[in-house]
Amino acid sequence: MTDTDPLAEQPFSFRANKSGLVHITYLGTHVTTLSGKVAQRFLSRVEGADDHAAQLAMAKATGNFKRGNEKRAKNRRS
Repeated sequence: MTDTDPLAEQPFSFRANKSGLVHITYLGTHVTTLSGKVAQRFLSRVEGADDHAAQLAMAKATGNFKRGNEKRAKNRRS
């Protein structure tokens, strides 16, 4: 059994703009946008964090986004 870390490949990235919005992407696809206090809290967590901690913060900020998309796609097929 191999323990591979899916965050080791750094699938998440983020971009903060001047208006205070933070856009988070997963493998180049936009996943979520943070604003207000949530965006500020996120930026304070990733500032100065190592790569793995930043990836983990982005994963937590996006939530379980893949699970929801898979369920909707499965329901459309049947």
